[in-house]
Amino acid sequence: MQDFLYKITFGFFWVVSLMPLSVHYFFSDFLLYPLIYHLVGYRKKVVRENLKGSFPEKTEKELKDIERKFYHFFCDYIVENIKTFSMSKEEMMRRMTFTNLEEADPGYAEGRVIMFLYLAHYCDWEWIASMPYWSPDRHISQIYHPLYNKVTDRIFLHLREQYGGESIPMKKTLRRCIQMRTEFKKVVIGCISDQLPKWNSIHYFTKFLGRDTATFIGTEQMAKKLKGIVYYGRMSRPKRGYYNCELIKITHRPEDYPDYQLTDIYSQLLEEDIRREPHLWLWSHKRWKRTKEEWEERKRQAKNDKEDKDDKDEKE
Repeated sequence: MQDFLYKITFGFFWVVSLMPLSVHYFFSDFLLYPLIYHLVGYRKKVVRENLKGSFPEKTEKELKDIERKFYHFFCDYIVENIKTFSMSKEEMMRRMTFTNLEEADPGYAEGRVIMFLYLAHYCDWEWIASMPYWSPDRHISQIYHPLYNKVTDRIFLHLREQYGGESIPMKKTLRRCIQMRTEFKKVVIGCISDQLPKWNSIHYFTKFLGRDTATFIGTEQMAKKLKGIVYYGRMSRPKRGYYNCELIKITHRPEDYPDYQLTDIYSQLLEEDIRREPHLWLWSHKRWKRTKEEWEERKRQAKNDKEDKDDKDEKE
């Protein structure tokens, strides 16, 4: 049944994708935007709370302007990725370009096989998966969270791997990284690190957009453990339907950095991008749902529970 649903869903979007991108943008402007923003109001409360908390210095009018621009972009993001069902290699390479890609590998000469590339939900992050077109001598991969809906998960995996890259389930990342270090001469692993960790995955809060923010530290930990090199992918949108990813070096020796410093640097670089063009970030995420105060309280409670259990074991 799932295979049938996958084929029907994929076939539908493939047929829709055959329309020129200009037609997709027409539907984005005059169908999706009124539907998602005005009629449905998709996560409008979350977006407004996130914007207000991130930019307390801005007026209501300025925040409203960012909000509207975000929803326009979000609708563009949807149709752009529908278009990738049938987009040719030539068109993708014309629309998604990379800067500093060839220069960004001195660490490989030092035997540092893996490049960890910090990424975020900024601009059309899905199009970064086309990097293998531009760099066929590297094994390009990306870490992803498997989706609960198996049909949707299969579709996204196809879209992300159609360019020649590999998608690695998050729980298998370290094991696969160790394998790739011996299998390939050059590896790039894209790590989207601006997501909200679960409680048991929180180890650190960074300052981000003026707030204490729970953040993943796995990219930093793997880079140090595997002696990789670390870059940040700075995304920009020169004009509608065109994106560029500039590779910015953070370090070729991550093991020399104190704990959490690389995570802080990534957060600072992303914040610079967001403040420059705020509407291009995914504001509909519940990014600040977990607070530092609650995290610290949970740690205290866990410590107390452990001490009580130890005391009970000693008495027994």
